[in-house]
Amino acid sequence: MSEAEEPEVLSAAIGSDESVVVTGVVGRLGKRVVRLLHRMVRVIGVDRREFPDRPKDVTHLRIDLRRKKMRDVFRAGNVRAVVHLGVMHDPRASANDHHSWNVVGFGKMLESMAQFGVKKLVVLSSASVYGPRPDNPQFLAEESPLLGSQDFSEIRDLIEVDMLAQSFFWRHPSCETVILRPTHILGAVKNAPSNYLRLPVVPTLMGFDPMIQVIHFDDVARAVVMALRPGARGIFNLAGPEPVPLSRVLKMLGRPRLPIPHGAARSMLTELFRYRLSSFPAPELDHIRYVCMVDDRRARDALGYAPRHGLRDTVFSVEES
Repeated sequence: MSEAEEPEVLSAAIGSDESVVVTGVVGRLGKRVVRLLHRMVRVIGVDRREFPDRPKDVTHLRIDLRRKKMRDVFRAGNVRAVVHLGVMHDPRASANDHHSWNVVGFGKMLESMAQFGVKKLVVLSSASVYGPRPDNPQFLAEESPLLGSQDFSEIRDLIEVDMLAQSFFWRHPSCETVILRPTHILGAVKNAPSNYLRLPVVPTLMGFDPMIQVIHFDDVARAVVMALRPGARGIFNLAGPEPVPLSRVLKMLGRPRLPIPHGAARSMLTELFRYRLSSFPAPELDHIRYVCMVDDRRARDALGYAPRHGLRDTVFSVEES
């Protein structure tokens, strides 16, 4: 299906009196998804933060997912579909805050969706749920075990969100559930991969130059829209252009590198993070040490997904503001 046909397909599937709820709408990726969607369907954005530059035809509700007001959205909004982008990734938030927002809040929203018969759910997960490991195969399929929290406890709640969505998929077959697991997202976003590549001097690990996959955040937003098509359901890995060594990405950006032994880097990063001199927790080092690449053939075959941005565009997108 061509991109030009997308608005007609979604408009036909989602009636004029029905809505698509997008959570986490104030994030950079959320805003991009909304700008793709709002000309096709009626959009309700949910986020605790302000959204001063929202399109005029988008309804913005400053609601906490864990509160009863979120249930009222489904009771009164004639909601056809939900796009869940509202996962907290703040590494400095406590484990309790992470669990309460990501797991408890998402669970309550799923209960409301089941109660009011929402027909579609799209959840943005991450390929990081598989975990970078020395024994990983070259490419991981959607059936691969989710081992990302074994050495990185902060990702445990993201895995729980992913598994809650999987459980919802099986318990509520009348709702078409889609789980998207993109590789490292780059662009005008404030996430760990983009922030790492923005460093003026980039630390690397001596003896390691892993192959990596990156994806432009525009391509992720387009995949979210594709996942809303009627009939799409299941788990889909998302990748961008061809895999490349980390060293090639840094060379393209012209970033000077600072090679550090792994033990020293881990100790140093632990102390820097403790004193708020770095935003990277030490377990993030495994992403520049081991391979965690995915096979995205299922998304290409079933969703018609293909990245529009090549390697150079994707890498240099981290320079965008």
